[in-house]
Amino acid sequence: MSRGIDYGSLMHRAMRGLIQSVLEDVAANGLPGDHHFFITLNTRVEGVEIADWLRERYPEELTIVVQNWFDNLIVDENGFEITLNFGDNPEALKIPFDAVLTFVDPSVEFGLRFESHEHDDDDDEDFDDEDDDDTPEPPRGAAEVVSLDKWRK
Repeated sequence: MSRGIDYGSLMHRAMRGLIQSVLEDVAANGLPGDHHFFITLNTRVEGVEIADWLRERYPEELTIVVQNWFDNLIVDENGFEITLNFGDNPEALKIPFDAVLTFVDPSVEFGLRFESHEHDDDDDEDFDDEDDDDTPEPPRGAAEVVSLDKWRK
């Protein structure tokens, strides 16, 4: 049996690397021009560290805005830390890249969306396994590039 190329995982890793590079540049040099980011994260992913009140208010997903005021942006190969202002209350967040669901910079109509293919054992009953071919299952956590038409003027 020959091994195949896992394009989904390669794209996923490349897109996470792109976000890492962008955030590293912002940490070193600040946000250039009108650039700003909307980053949606899955608050249930292991390693996400947010204030208890934020987790209670956003138990599944939280969208943060990196624009006018942010502090202590630290980026490494696993994720980033940032302090943001929530209603005049600075809060430190620690976000692994695996928790990022979307990354959008509307100033240049750029966006990435990461598909997570969570799989429950109960869902197996919904599939017909009569055809037992060797077609590989699509990779879980594959990345997808999305259209930004809704942000176009």
